[in-house]
Parts: sequence; C-alpha cells; structure tokens
Amino acid sequence: MTAPTRKTAPVNIADKLAQFSDLWSQRTIAALNDYEVKVAKVHGEFVWHEHEDTDELFLVVSGRLTIQLRDGDVVLGPGEIYVVPKGVEHCPKADEETAILLLEPKGTLNTGSAGGPLTLAAVPLD
Repeated sequence: MTAPTRKTAPVNIADKLAQFSDLWSQRTIAALNDYEVKVAKVHGEFVWHEHEDTDELFLVVSGRLTIQLRDGDVVLGPGEIYVVPKGVEHCPKADEETAILLLEPKGTLNTGSAGGPLTLAAVPLD
C-alpha cells in the first residue's frame, strides 16, 4: 500500500500574500484535517455576520484589524489572534490595508449566514 502524497515544503505566508491584491477575497494556503488555513487582504468594513456552526480564528499578519462585536470591539495588531465563538455576530474592519490568516472548517462561507454580494468561496493558492 502506498502512502499518501504529502507536500514537504513549508508555506511562506508573505509569499502567498504577494500573489494577489484583491480585498476581502480569501485564499486557501493549507489544509489541516477538515480545516482550511486561509489568508486575505482587507481594508474598510466587511459585513455583519455570524457562523452558526463554527468558531472562526483571526490572526493578524500585518496592519490592524478591528473585530466589531455587539458588546464591544476587539482590536488586533500583528501577531495577535482572536477566536470569534460560533453564533456570535461580528463585523471585521480595517482602517488600513491589513493581512490576516483565518482558520475555519472547509466550505465555511466568508459571510456566514448573512450571504449577499460579498459572499465568495476561498480560492486555492499553489
């Protein structure tokens, strides 16, 4: 029986972020069990939404990200993470271009239950 093929090269987050310029468009850079590791560039305000079935991890790579919550904002700088619990309504916002990394189950929509014109599936990056 043959072992599954496995990528052995490390993933460089900065290199992956340099491959695109679209804002609010998630790119999948790795997979972990049933989870996707995604990066995105963000600027401005997103949309209020929630993920009914999953938590969502945000890690700021560069810039500053405000995660607006109904009971108070969380502000993140480079190297800081915050986990939005499942079912909690939130709205990411960045006053400057900010690079983020997200960890969430495969197939999680970026707009959660809100839907709308900003809903995009994550695009895989090689």
